[in-house]
Amino acid sequence: MEVKIKKFLLIIAPAVLVGLIIRFIFNIDGLDSLWSLMTISFFFFLPYAVGAISVYLSKPEDVRSLSYRIFFPWVPVLFLFIVTMLLNMEGWACWLMILPVFLIFSSLGGLTAGYFKTHKSKRSNNLHVSLAVLLPFLICPLENMIGAIPGFYTAYTAIDIEAPKDKIWSHVIRVKAITETEDRGTLTNFLNIPRPIKAELDFEGVGAKREAIFDGGLIFNESVLQYEHQKLMKFSIRANTYEIPSTTFDEHILIGGEFFDVLEGTYELEKLSPEKYRLHLYSEFKLNTTFNFYASIWGRWIMQDIQNNILQVIKNRSEKK
Repeated sequence: MEVKIKKFLLIIAPAVLVGLIIRFIFNIDGLDSLWSLMTISFFFFLPYAVGAISVYLSKPEDVRSLSYRIFFPWVPVLFLFIVTMLLNMEGWACWLMILPVFLIFSSLGGLTAGYFKTHKSKRSNNLHVSLAVLLPFLICPLENMIGAIPGFYTAYTAIDIEAPKDKIWSHVIRVKAITETEDRGTLTNFLNIPRPIKAELDFEGVGAKREAIFDGGLIFNESVLQYEHQKLMKFSIRANTYEIPSTTFDEHILIGGEFFDVLEGTYELEKLSPEKYRLHLYSEFKLNTTFNFYASIWGRWIMQDIQNNILQVIKNRSEKK
């Protein structure tokens, strides 16, 4: 037990401490033009540094093992996860999304540090780990100078419903209160994202207003842009970002916030047979990060989970005798 505690203090603790320091500096408001959390520099190079430090401080006999270089860096990353959660520095949803990236790049840091420790001079080894710690601070200002390029994406879902089109459409334009037993959101519930409650349309036609209400005080104010009765409804979406309680969303995945916004939605009803229809649901969303290639994967999964949940409610209600 004493050996394990010593190993933690001498190897894991310094790696976690460096991670916490970088996390703290990158979140200072006045320095966000230089360093910021929602950057490739933070998501890639912080875990790389954590992994490199943990292997750099390890015993040579341990570092000779390839599996040690790959997997041991995961330990300080997981401790970093726990500490930031306990200190309310990071939310569960954010950590779940970035954890795969952190694990991969901590392993890359561990592999590189292992190579320097076993094949290079002590001076080269020291230089590498120093550079690993400095990289986030050196690269991020350049990344911020280039800036984020907004990316626009579509999430598509559909469901087949055996019911008359007028009944289906009535549940599309006005979704009555959804009970917890009807709520089938899987990913969104796991991430503690607000669940849908109800949606109301004031009239049927272009210019109509629709409120989609979620729990936690989240409301989407929608305006109908295109309308074909019992066939198509396209609407703009605006989230009440500044009215949402701070506990509803992690600031980094706040809908309508700096990094993630939902712009439009479209319902389309397709006839398959006299009593069978396919209800399509599209949503257009925007991401504003320097790593949209990764964030878009999660963005699409979240939007599809929300949409599938709503479509399932409409199907169950429409098919109910």
